[in-house]
Amino acid sequence: MSVSELDNRCIQTIRFLAADGVQKANSGHPGMPMGMAPAAYVLWTKLMKHNPGNPMWINRDRFVLSAGHGSMLLYSLLHLTGYNMSLEDLKNFRQWGSKTPGHPEYDPHLGIEATTGPLGQGIANAVGMAIAEKYLESQFNKEGFPIVDYKIFTIVGDGCLEEGVSSEASSLAGHLGLNNLIVIYDDNHITIDGETEISFTENVAMRYKAYGWNVIVVDGDGNDLDAIEKALKKAKKEKNRPTIIKLRTHIAFGSPNKQDSESAHGSPLGADEIKLMKQNFGWDPEKSFYIPDEVAAHMAATAKIGKKAENAWKNKFNKYAQAYPELARQFTDAVEGRLPVVLDKILPKFEAGKSLATRQASGEVLNAIMPKIPLIHGGSADLTPSNNTWFNGVQNFSRENRSGRYIRFGVREHAMAALLNGISVSGMVRAYGGTFLVFADYCRAAVRVASLSKYPSIFVFTHDSIGLGEDGPTHQPVEHFASLRAIPNLTVIRPADANETAQAWKFTLENKNGPVVLLL
Repeated sequence: MSVSELDNRCIQTIRFLAADGVQKANSGHPGMPMGMAPAAYVLWTKLMKHNPGNPMWINRDRFVLSAGHGSMLLYSLLHLTGYNMSLEDLKNFRQWGSKTPGHPEYDPHLGIEATTGPLGQGIANAVGMAIAEKYLESQFNKEGFPIVDYKIFTIVGDGCLEEGVSSEASSLAGHLGLNNLIVIYDDNHITIDGETEISFTENVAMRYKAYGWNVIVVDGDGNDLDAIEKALKKAKKEKNRPTIIKLRTHIAFGSPNKQDSESAHGSPLGADEIKLMKQNFGWDPEKSFYIPDEVAAHMAATAKIGKKAENAWKNKFNKYAQAYPELARQFTDAVEGRLPVVLDKILPKFEAGKSLATRQASGEVLNAIMPKIPLIHGGSADLTPSNNTWFNGVQNFSRENRSGRYIRFGVREHAMAALLNGISVSGMVRAYGGTFLVFADYCRAAVRVASLSKYPSIFVFTHDSIGLGEDGPTHQPVEHFASLRAIPNLTVIRPADANETAQAWKFTLENKNGPVVLLL
């Protein structure tokens, strides 16, 4: 069997696993995985740096399936390349308690880097991950020792790009010149309601050029492996901008009666349609969840390549540790989640009974502790003086200064919250972001995902008072406290005075079990 024949057989295996998984569950989205199988195959087996034997390798490339409804694509790749995802897990797709829920749920030990499903969250998470990587580069890399040099890949669909959060996040990514971010846009022209032309006719390529992105267009039908590989390699070499690859695909490619149809988006193809499709491709129509031996062997080689890559990195890190022992210690501490200071020794103590707004007390706490905790980012959605999120000596994170720790999110509350999630799952860096409590509504979707996934994100919501009389009721939080309290797994702290504010920050920074909201 030639290489190209083997490649095609691997791609067909991914397509059929997706179709079979959705069919067995009697629900799901088969079309997207079938259309994107070639691109995902090329990425996972030829371009992406990862080790299925150790999904937690800190310098792995990150993959985020922003179009989370296509989860069978991710699960099939995880199984075929050797992650802890069995064929039985694929057969239990969408079943209670399985490893394979309808939309991916964060579990880095399985190779699932982010919870996705609410469209647009994934691409925004990826922007946060890219910020974290750039900062880590600035802190730890030395000449001859690029110990942090991973890329962030994400697959998005039309729905992701229609969501407002993707616009907010993409705008900021272009502004920051995050060249370590590579987005593959599954341009299949189909939504649940029908063809995209009924509601989505903008020029996506021009839109992203306006954001300051590198735009690569791959026309055709999504099956040109050489063109896909060439585009990805070009994207990896980009020095100054994030890249979006606009890849023309066909939903449910190969389905005789449902290709390019909205009926293939969110419903099983049907047993007869799957049999007909397999027959047309020369497969046994009676076999389900079938993986040819040559495909299993070829895909399993990914694990060997990944192990070799990680071992090479470990050897490099050992030499780095000899040359820069203090940096290596800090790196290891960060990976293991150890704070570099004892917070009780540096927290400020406030005079009891003295009147001080908790947001002002928070600012004093940040000034006391943040200079001593270098792997925590701060920021605000254009309300820094009001939120008191700045601390003395901090520099802005920017295109020119990757070592800056303060992120100017701009008036992009939703993206800010989703970016905090991406930063916080980087494995070494955490982040907090501030806005008015009344604008928690803009952040809510990302806060909910953080709570579901137990991301250690930190949300600082200030002006927790209806005393904002001059601004009027649009700026007066009334229902927000109860609304946030209603979210499972979300810790909401409303300190009563300055000393409680200091202790709230202590709890937040020591907490590793989910997001925290500080109401100030």
